[in-house]
Amino acid sequence: MADSTNGSPLASKTLLHELGLRDATAIVAGTIIGSGVFLIPYSVANQVSSFSAVLLVWVVGGLLSLFGALALGELGAAFPRAGGLYVYLRHAYGRPIGFLYGWGLLTLIHSGSIATLAVAFRIYLAQMFPLSVFQQKAAGIICVLALTAVNCFGVRSGKGVQNLLTLAKFGGLALMIGILFLWGHRQLLGASFLPASPLKLQPAHFGIALVAVLWAYEGWHVLSFTAGEFKNAQRDLPRGLFYGTLLVVVTYISANVAYYCVLTPHQIQNTERVAATAVSLALGPTAATFVTVLILVSIVGATNGMILTGPRVYYAMAREGLFFPGFGILSSRYRAPVLAIVIQGLWAGCLTLLGTFQELFTYVIFTAWIFYGLAVAAVIVMRIRRPELARPFLAPGYPWLPVLFVLAALGITLSAVISSPRHALYGIGLILSGLPIYVLFVATIPTKNPTSAVNTPDQS
Repeated sequence: MADSTNGSPLASKTLLHELGLRDATAIVAGTIIGSGVFLIPYSVANQVSSFSAVLLVWVVGGLLSLFGALALGELGAAFPRAGGLYVYLRHAYGRPIGFLYGWGLLTLIHSGSIATLAVAFRIYLAQMFPLSVFQQKAAGIICVLALTAVNCFGVRSGKGVQNLLTLAKFGGLALMIGILFLWGHRQLLGASFLPASPLKLQPAHFGIALVAVLWAYEGWHVLSFTAGEFKNAQRDLPRGLFYGTLLVVVTYISANVAYYCVLTPHQIQNTERVAATAVSLALGPTAATFVTVLILVSIVGATNGMILTGPRVYYAMAREGLFFPGFGILSSRYRAPVLAIVIQGLWAGCLTLLGTFQELFTYVIFTAWIFYGLAVAAVIVMRIRRPELARPFLAPGYPWLPVLFVLAALGITLSAVISSPRHALYGIGLILSGLPIYVLFVATIPTKNPTSAVNTPDQS
């Protein structure tokens, strides 16, 4: 990609092309799996009564995530450059929408996700150690800043930590699921599969359960941000999105089957810590510590994935003159956008002090799904507007699967507005606050043709 500041430090360095299929899969799977698989089953069980309905919710949530991942695979192969969703939104809808997404990502969506994970980290750390409120808050911030420092040493450092944490969390999950399967009873699972009375699946309850499940699947999109650092983005980015998301879907369904092999639906409905309760019943109360450690590892892995990926969007925006120039400067040794990484980390640390877990979650899920819907709809928009565009990978099920995803995104957004209108209003206000800033940036750069390098990997 040509840079508008030739001769400046921006033009003297390029991103390192370090990521392959294994790294891509680890980023997707490791970022998605945080604390949701251990806690969300409680919320789902309180909305749908039988295990068959519970399984349906997890399958539908997994399929929607896979549909979204496959759609991004098409766009990522067509635009194999750093920035991911920002690039797709800019090409499909213009620079203002692309900028507002990037602005929202830094101010709320991505940084807020990091903060939400940090709050969850401090909550579970306090279950292992007697920490004061101040110490808990400090622990969450230290977690964010430590991983921020790791990623300042470049994509090699970030992906190394991500691969290690992903391996550890999947090893722990496989051990937990295996223990529950061995200790559990198929008769208990069979009795839970269908309720005694005829199954009545109420759409409102199913929708609430689906929103909770989609939070557990949150994060499949972040791989697209790192497209500029792939060795072969057109081949490995779509495959990484698919394999990573599919791995999570299989893991989540297996974990839920394992829970219902040990616990009755009534027990699951009455304990928020479903995984810990199931393991304690199988191996004794002290075994719950294992689950707490596993949750902490999962949260740290998800946090690292978010910290690794987000700054690539701010970097891409800065390289196009649509963000603060310092965000587009790479360190001379590690080729990392250090300033973007540091600012994101500091702001995420501040956000951990500004809201509860539930508040941060509500802000994130509402604003994020607006842009997820727009990004997947961009597959349809670009097929209509740019039929000649080279597409090394085509999203299967076009146009029905993208349309289904967009409708689901619309439903989730409306559900968030209805359930938490104040939080939704704040989220929209923060996103729109970027408009005057966009005007300032646009006034300082010449008009460009945003489609001039659509099929060229990021060389900036």
